Amino acid sequence: MASNINPYVSRRDVLSRTAAGFGMVGLAGVCAAEQQTAAMPISADPLSPKPSHFPARAKHVIFLFMNGGPSHVDTFDPKPELKTQAGKPGPGGNYMPSPFTFKQYGESGIEVSELYPHVGRCIDDICVVRSMYTSTPNHEPGLFMMNSGTQQPIRPCLGSWLTYGLGTENQNLPGFVVLCPGKPVVGPALWSNSFLPGIFQGTHVNNSSIDPARVIGHLKNSAVSTGSQRRLLDLMQKMNHDHLLKRPQDTQLEARIQSLEIAYRMQTDAQEAFDISRETETTRKGYGSGEFADGCLIARRLVERGVRMVQLYYGSGQPWDAHGDIMDHRRDALKSDQPIAALIHDLKARGLFDETLIVWGGEFGRTPTAQGDTGRNHHATGFSMWLAGGGIRGGMTYGATDDLGVKAIENRMSVHDLHATILHLMGINHEQLTFRYSGRDFRLTDVHGSVAHAVIS
Repeated sequence: MASNINPYVSRRDVLSRTAAGFGMVGLAGVCAAEQQTAAMPISADPLSPKPSHFPARAKHVIFLFMNGGPSHVDTFDPKPELKTQAGKPGPGGNYMPSPFTFKQYGESGIEVSELYPHVGRCIDDICVVRSMYTSTPNHEPGLFMMNSGTQQPIRPCLGSWLTYGLGTENQNLPGFVVLCPGKPVVGPALWSNSFLPGIFQGTHVNNSSIDPARVIGHLKNSAVSTGSQRRLLDLMQKMNHDHLLKRPQDTQLEARIQSLEIAYRMQTDAQEAFDISRETETTRKGYGSGEFADGCLIARRLVERGVRMVQLYYGSGQPWDAHGDIMDHRRDALKSDQPIAALIHDLKARGLFDETLIVWGGEFGRTPTAQGDTGRNHHATGFSMWLAGGGIRGGMTYGATDDLGVKAIENRMSVHDLHATILHLMGINHEQLTFRYSGRDFRLTDVHGSVAHAVIS
């Protein structure tokens, strides 16, 4: 008889065997919301590469997130008419011309601010989208919208959707890595998997100081040998798999099983991937110094090793939030200009540029009017972002704001349009990438979004 006793008794088992199973009735309602109809087979690795809907132009995404909101009229969208209207009333203040000069770069002759001379010299590889707009000029909902396609917390973010739809090429590293020295206003909710299986959540790495041996907290157990860890993990996984056989639709349990495996494998691969001291002195010098420069170099190392998406936040908090003085943009551009250009050059030199989509921008822009004497407030009705690599047509601008930079008026691109375009470049039809949860199908672009085919080469 002893051989027929199940040594693993779950809380659900206890409830189902107690009071004639009436406890299970209440539990069923709670668990129903967790059950997903699109469960992976028990033997499948949810991070294994999956076929795209159609041939992809890009394999990886690097999202350079300028949290706080950079000003379009001071970076990539020159507005000479602001000089004529300087001091005159506008929406939310008096019009204020940019204190920065613009210069034409490359064969395309696109004008770029003096803040970004290194990026300017790469402009023939870049498509500047000058017609972005979003739904709200507040940080929290703006960050949620740009990352997860909705103002509501918490929904799956772009990186989670990408790894859910495509998996990743390296099973020894996370499919979605977030580099941020600290956190933006909202924090971890911005790289959340939400109702997608937990394995698709972004792995946050604080890149303020990179120590390869401790790059991801609690990853390595120095008190137990690798062999002992493997034996302990095998025992735990055997118990988990026996449990999963009874609940094949439990994707959360499957995610936990896979998370344990990838954490074990990462003990060696993650340390190597984040060790920028392995790069040549020439390469490191090309990126410059500082946490954002190191982040750009790590981003290249990660996509080189098959990571699906890397999101690099410029800094902790909202550093581009220039309410007091727009001249603060000089500080932030100085720290990001050289590293971004080096990233583009490095990807091209290694044959990775054509398969890596680079996205630059923040949650919104800044007003063409002044806040106080020399600051600029949040602005949602017209701002700039840019795309490069991964099937993007370089040396072009897409869309336009009006003469004063107040509103996007030509080829307007919403956040949903941006997400649809990114997914398209990755070989995904944004209308078909869905996940059923709580009785209905969800998608990153909700019921919106159109692909901007004009920016695709």
